[in-house]
Amino acid sequence: MSGRMRRTGIVGVASATALLILGGPSASLGQTGDGTPTLAYEVDLNDRADDLFHVRMFVSGMGADNAILQFASTAPGTYQVMDIGRYVTELSAFGVDGTELGVEQVSTNQWRLEDPAAVSEIRYSIAETWDTPVDEHRVYPMAGTSIEDDHVLINAHAVFPFPTGMQDAPIELRLDYPAEWEIGTPLDASADGTYLADDYDHFVDSPLLLGRLTYASTTVTGVPVEIYTYSATDKIQSAQLLEAMDLILQAAGEFLGELPVDRYTFLFHFGDFSAGAWEHSYSSEYVMQEANLSGRYANMISDIAAHEFFHVVTPLHIHSEIIENFNFETPVPSEHVWLYEGVTEWASDAMQLRAGLKDPDSYLADQVQKIRSDEGFFDQDYSLSKLALTSYTAEGQRQYANIYQRGAIVGSLLDLRLLKLSGGEYGLQELLLDLAERYGTSRPFPEDEFFDIVTEMTYPEIGEFFEAYVRGTEPLPIDEYYGWIGITLERRADGRAVRFAVNPEPSPEQKALRDAWVSNP
Repeated sequence: MSGRMRRTGIVGVASATALLILGGPSASLGQTGDGTPTLAYEVDLNDRADDLFHVRMFVSGMGADNAILQFASTAPGTYQVMDIGRYVTELSAFGVDGTELGVEQVSTNQWRLEDPAAVSEIRYSIAETWDTPVDEHRVYPMAGTSIEDDHVLINAHAVFPFPTGMQDAPIELRLDYPAEWEIGTPLDASADGTYLADDYDHFVDSPLLLGRLTYASTTVTGVPVEIYTYSATDKIQSAQLLEAMDLILQAAGEFLGELPVDRYTFLFHFGDFSAGAWEHSYSSEYVMQEANLSGRYANMISDIAAHEFFHVVTPLHIHSEIIENFNFETPVPSEHVWLYEGVTEWASDAMQLRAGLKDPDSYLADQVQKIRSDEGFFDQDYSLSKLALTSYTAEGQRQYANIYQRGAIVGSLLDLRLLKLSGGEYGLQELLLDLAERYGTSRPFPEDEFFDIVTEMTYPEIGEFFEAYVRGTEPLPIDEYYGWIGITLERRADGRAVRFAVNPEPSPEQKALRDAWVSNP
């Protein structure tokens, strides 16, 4: 997820080498002509021998309020402390005439500029996160950086800082890289190959994968969807992934009616380990084990991609003010991770059920696995709200994975509760679409009022639901709610969930609600 999420126009991704003038800043970089503070970065990726990014940062329009150079302590959607400043080496500042100016590191992630108004350029080196050992808070690989002979992964927060007070400044990025490389990114490129971001939040929301990549594309509800893939030994190609994912992508389009973005980019890295995936507003990136793309592996990748792809709704169009105005200095948790991650996990399954890609038995089997995981591995006295609010702590991290288990189960129960109250006419799918229309990319909901807002939009009983099962830790009403559609959860004598049994002869009321649950017209 990402803060300050904004729509950008569709511009083809450049694959030719971006120009870089090593003797001094490009005449166009960092210059707006109207005095607007700007940030510009240049990186030479032809020099990859030492696992360091060598960065030149050009600034203009700075003053006393911009004296602190801030590297990220965390990033949206990671729910972890990163302390990117740990990876920085050899940071220096220079005036327009090349004179070196005073700089002092004042904390793990902050450097103070002695005379910010005089600073024209900052030079520093920063180590890649994948191959740099740290004692604690290891950065998730999909949210980090890698430099290798045949490819580079860049997540902006793990390479580039910003001066305090300039989080809103427009950004330009110029990369020099081998001419034969491809580049995949949701960022737009100008005619000269410079990549543009509206501000730092947009920059962080836009990863870049460069190197020996394959490419494939399709459209979903008329929106271009691109796939860029790095595969260490070429076992997996973008065209294969597109074939495996196409039905799920189309199912997402049917679930949403239309995609709320102008284009979308998948970035896949297949190598010698599997780490997971990270969502963004207009893209998602995956770090996974390279293997032959069997049917089973393709289905697993597609399931993960379905989850990440649905984040175009949550949090792109439905997010709180904490996400909109992200604090890169001090982690500030949002209570609504149950919505961003748990409901997204529910939706990734529900849209496959309703598109006929999963039959009810398969869908229910997945739900049983989530129930088993929730009840067998996590603290039942740890509410979803508490999990979210402690997500940056060691205690919260021990419970965090349950957001994809209990969070998804709660989403399925909320859907059933809404369908029951509305006589099958209005479920969680409709609620999400209404919330997306009410808010959107640049209008966040108030963090402390969201439960009241949804209750007002729906039914008083939904407010009680939130208090009991999101903020509270009451036992989940699985038997009651699934009983409404003639489905029973069978358990062993020790209470462990075994399977859902579907009544082949439901009552007329159960059948009507079950039909709405499957098709949700």
